[in-house]
Amino acid sequence: MYLLDSNIIIYYADKKYYCLDVIFEQETLYVSEITRLEVLGYHRIGDLKPLFEQLFAEFEVISISKSIIDSAISIRQQKSMSLGDLIIYSTALQNDLTIVTRNTKDFDKFENITVYNPFE
Repeated sequence: MYLLDSNIIIYYADKKYYCLDVIFEQETLYVSEITRLEVLGYHRIGDLKPLFEQLFAEFEVISISKSIIDSAISIRQQKSMSLGDLIIYSTALQNDLTIVTRNTKDFDKFENITVYNPFE
């Protein structure tokens, strides 16, 4: 089961990235609330807003729970990482999900999670 990073959703809006079609054909896709915030909160979202809203309506959106925050706190005390990536990582870890991202280097620090780059 897949947890989508923000960049995958943004790339999907550009139909030249047909390699993502197989990901979006999965029965259930998950996103963190932080991903919803990053994508829908982008100040230049423009005409893509309806597409992104439709996608988020189809995804299983995982709330940022206390256990996710507690995990993120523990990890952040040990490793330098952006807050968004840290919450995505902790969400995947807590829910046993594979992170789908083009930015695999953001998660290279960890061995206990599966990261999948559909562009490779």
